[in-house]
Amino acid sequence: MEREVVAALELEDGGGGGGDGDGDGELEQRLRAFNRQNSQTFNFDLKEQEERKKLCEEVLKALQKDQRRSCQATCLETIRILSRDKKVLAPLTTRPGMLLLMQLAGLECTQSSAPHASHSDVIIEALKCLCNMVFNSEMAQQLSVDLKLVIGICERLKKHRDKKLVHGIKFFDLRLLFLLSALRVDARTQLKEDLQGLLLLTDVLESTLDIKWSDKYVVARNDSSAPLSEEQVDFAIETLKALFNVTYDCSQQKVVEQDQVHQFRYLTAILCHCLLLRAEAEGKTEEFYSHTINLLNNIPVSSLDLLFSPTIEFGVIDYNGKKMDTVEVLLAFMEKRIDRGTNLKEGLTPVLSVLTECSRTHKDMRKYIRSRVLPPLKDVKNRPEVGTTLRNKLVRLMTHIDTGVKHMAAEFLFVLCKESVDCLLKYTGYGNAAGLLAAHGLLAGGRGNGMYSEDEDTDTEEYKSVKSSINPITGHMEDPMPNPMAGMTEEQKEYEAMKLVNMFDKLSREQIIKPMRVKPDGTMGPLEEAADEYASDRDSTSHSDQEG
Repeated sequence: MEREVVAALELEDGGGGGGDGDGDGELEQRLRAFNRQNSQTFNFDLKEQEERKKLCEEVLKALQKDQRRSCQATCLETIRILSRDKKVLAPLTTRPGMLLLMQLAGLECTQSSAPHASHSDVIIEALKCLCNMVFNSEMAQQLSVDLKLVIGICERLKKHRDKKLVHGIKFFDLRLLFLLSALRVDARTQLKEDLQGLLLLTDVLESTLDIKWSDKYVVARNDSSAPLSEEQVDFAIETLKALFNVTYDCSQQKVVEQDQVHQFRYLTAILCHCLLLRAEAEGKTEEFYSHTINLLNNIPVSSLDLLFSPTIEFGVIDYNGKKMDTVEVLLAFMEKRIDRGTNLKEGLTPVLSVLTECSRTHKDMRKYIRSRVLPPLKDVKNRPEVGTTLRNKLVRLMTHIDTGVKHMAAEFLFVLCKESVDCLLKYTGYGNAAGLLAAHGLLAGGRGNGMYSEDEDTDTEEYKSVKSSINPITGHMEDPMPNPMAGMTEEQKEYEAMKLVNMFDKLSREQIIKPMRVKPDGTMGPLEEAADEYASDRDSTSHSDQEG
């Protein structure tokens, strides 16, 4: 098919029919047939690679002529299909080729007028081509920077409040900006520092969601309970993704300038509003929340108190005078991701991170979350990891095979316990908490480094009455176990003990296990170190005695 289209294009080019209507019509017909046949093609035959590359060259030549808009759109659709193949992009990733596509997309930094609605099909196809090329080609990424593509996108973002601007153009503007800022550090830096990307994209998000303000950092209540339209959700998600790139390292920086503080608090108020909205489809709502939560991880934690501000107009869940509706959304999102049980590292750790950092910094939020996750213990007959409560589910994650998931779940519970080892062990048992305690050097007990208020006695009477019967390793009450040595003579006991010693010795010598001990500083260390220290102390003592 590619060979036939190339032959037709070459014939047309050589036959001089280029600019007339009949030539354009024949070209469109052939390219449309190719486009229909390959619309869902994403894996291409290696044998036809050279033909596809030649087709790219010929279609690009056709585009450079003064073609009708419909013919341009068809040519661009062909290029979009071909640009899915990384190995045929060479004809496109040239300065003239990229410049032509930018011109057709209306993104040359010198173009200031708003795109005409009648040209929207051409503009959208050109944007799709640029998205594919930037995603698949480092050369296209470099040319985008050289040709100041980010500036062109930002200039058009300023026109996004115009309701007449076609949704597809807005959507792929943001998709292209997201790809560039994700794949090129210099483009991300330019967007953030030179083009005021945070302000610009926050304004786009505010416009997309039709936000009105009733007070500073307070989104006005909307009496309409209608869900967001599909277009609004898709557009908001692309905006959130671009904002994530712009704010990528902001949570690690100390924000001191008043303008920056205002920008982050302004954005946080909008994100809080996002968590109180919903889409028409449940899956879209979850995707919308997911990108909102990802962005919350980039916001300085000092601004996240707006998530439970007493002035939230949508709020109905009151706790100590604060509205906890968005916190409840975060907890429900977390539980849903735990229950799903797949892709926990990407799906669960962002929400765990937000909840952990907020709980570490904001007392009221920590208290509310603890009341939901770690309510006062009453029934300790079952192991902490057995059951359907949020505590049971999180404790199970403390021994998850994925190290990142295991660490985040344990850290979250540890912070809810105000980094008290005794409190953590009460809710999880030593066996489940051992990994976290070893990482923090707290195997010998004590507290973490966090600053918290004094502990209050929250033990229930039911817990106090059975506390002495709870196995600290498993974290629950166990039935008395029969003594395995009952009825043995002293010789039999000694024989079994020596057999156990020999088994451990063999495992140690064959390096199957490595005996460890808890050092005085609360960290783990090889047991042989203790033996060496003991021998050293004895030698020192013996030497002192001889000198005396």
